Amino acid sequence: MPRSMKYLALACAAILPLLGSIAPATAQAIAPPPPQAEAVPPPPMAAPGAYWVWRAGFWRWNGRRYIWMPGRYVHPPYARAVWAPGAWVFVRGRYVWHPGHWRR
Repeated sequence: MPRSMKYLALACAAILPLLGSIAPATAQAIAPPPPQAEAVPPPPMAAPGAYWVWRAGFWRWNGRRYIWMPGRYVHPPYARAVWAPGAWVFVRGRYVWHPGHWRR
C-alpha cells in the first residue's frame, strides 16, 4: 500500500469514531418519558462462581419516537464489574444519550 494511502487510512480511523458519536438517532429535541417502573425478577440460576447483574430498562430513540427497552440480567465482563446505567442528558438544547458502561 502506498504511504499516502496508509496516512489516509489512519486519518479515517481517527475521524470516523468522532462522526459516529454525532448520530442523529442519539440527539433529540424531544425529552424522553420518565423511566418506567420495573419489577426486578429474581436472577436466573447460575453456575458456581458466576453471577448476574440487573441492567435497568431505558428509553431508546428509534428515529421517530422513544421505545422502552426493558431491563434484563446480564453477566458482567469481569469480576467485581459494576454497571453504570446510561442516561439522557440535556446538552445545547437537545437530549443526548450517554450509553451505560461497565466500570471497576
